[in-house]
Amino acid sequence: MRHFSTKTFLMAAGFAALTTSAFAQGATPWELKADMGYAYDKEGKTFSYKMGTNNAGTLLKGAKKVPKGTLFFIGQNGQLYMRTGPYLEGDGKFMFGSN
Repeated sequence: MRHFSTKTFLMAAGFAALTTSAFAQGATPWELKADMGYAYDKEGKTFSYKMGTNNAGTLLKGAKKVPKGTLFFIGQNGQLYMRTGPYLEGDGKFMFGSN
């Protein structure tokens, strides 16, 4: 199994979500699978890896949980970002939508 950082894993997960629906009118759920690893590499490419149980302890060492209420997005410069805090209006609409 290739080693990659937890930060990279979380960034890739966010990137995967954004490429499917972040700017759509309605939100659609995205699913991360427990037996898969997701990476966002130094060149900005995304990858998914089938995970096994070997070195699971090493993978979790230094890992951080993503806080609930986290939004991942790609900036105009192509960089992946994450933001904690409000991203929905009081009525549940996405604050940063096109309308």
